[in-house]
Amino acid sequence: MKKLDVFLLVALMALWGLNFSVIKLGVNHVEPLLLTAMRFAFASFPLILFIKRPAVPWRYLMAYGLSFGVGVWGLTTLAVYAGTSAGMASLLLDMSVISSLLVGYVCLNERITQMKLIGSAFALVGLAIIIRFNGGAITTKGLILVLLASVCWSVNGLIVKRAGTRAVFAFNIWAMAFAPVPLVLLASWVHGPQAIVNLPGKIDAPALFSALFQAYPTTLLGYWFWNKMVVKYGVSSVAPMTLLVPVFGLLGGYLFYQEQLILPQVFAAALILTGLMIGELRGWRRRHPQPERLQSAVD
Repeated sequence: MKKLDVFLLVALMALWGLNFSVIKLGVNHVEPLLLTAMRFAFASFPLILFIKRPAVPWRYLMAYGLSFGVGVWGLTTLAVYAGTSAGMASLLLDMSVISSLLVGYVCLNERITQMKLIGSAFALVGLAIIIRFNGGAITTKGLILVLLASVCWSVNGLIVKRAGTRAVFAFNIWAMAFAPVPLVLLASWVHGPQAIVNLPGKIDAPALFSALFQAYPTTLLGYWFWNKMVVKYGVSSVAPMTLLVPVFGLLGGYLFYQEQLILPQVFAAALILTGLMIGELRGWRRRHPQPERLQSAVD
């Protein structure tokens, strides 16, 4: 992976981690599924009117829109609404790292190296510690919802890879257009039709900021770049980078909502970062041979 791509991916992970605090801001004002519907409505329209549909079958666009809009972010926003802290939501969603490796191996024949397995083991230990010492920041309902969302995240990568498009930005725009209507219908079922009727009166400055932040920098810019990296490097190569998201998510929760950040959580975050570095170590050595080896090759 090129150095610039690594740097940009880390910056993207910071944006995604802090986005969980922005989601929490929004669900304090608007029902979670309606907030998510606003996010994808803003992300899709009116841009879709000016961008040509990518040359992929409709089934991939619809599948991605449902999996990404309803599966990942509808369920995650519901989990935050159900009492899971912003930091813990970002952490639990990162369980997709493990399922993404399996999806890449089973469905795409991507190779899982020994270093990636060791790195994943470190990450899992870190995740287990944070879950164990969560300070009461996880609810049972929220836990189930966000773990289901993490599985949908893995499916997203598979859909993008199967679609095989290079028009990643157009793919995102057209696919996300399939998310708002199912989200509104689901909101009507979960919260009742009255929630939709009352929505205009609840859209204040914090709710609008939350929806717009999620729509533009987080979704349009962020997932365009993410899917571009998935196509370029493969699911199992970029998936470990998402281990950084909970680190920034926990920091955002602490800074903006005074969510508890205790010593075991700091230690667990260090384990996660260690796992990420171990998973990338062998590839780095292949791309950066030792000087004496280079000299031997020249001789």
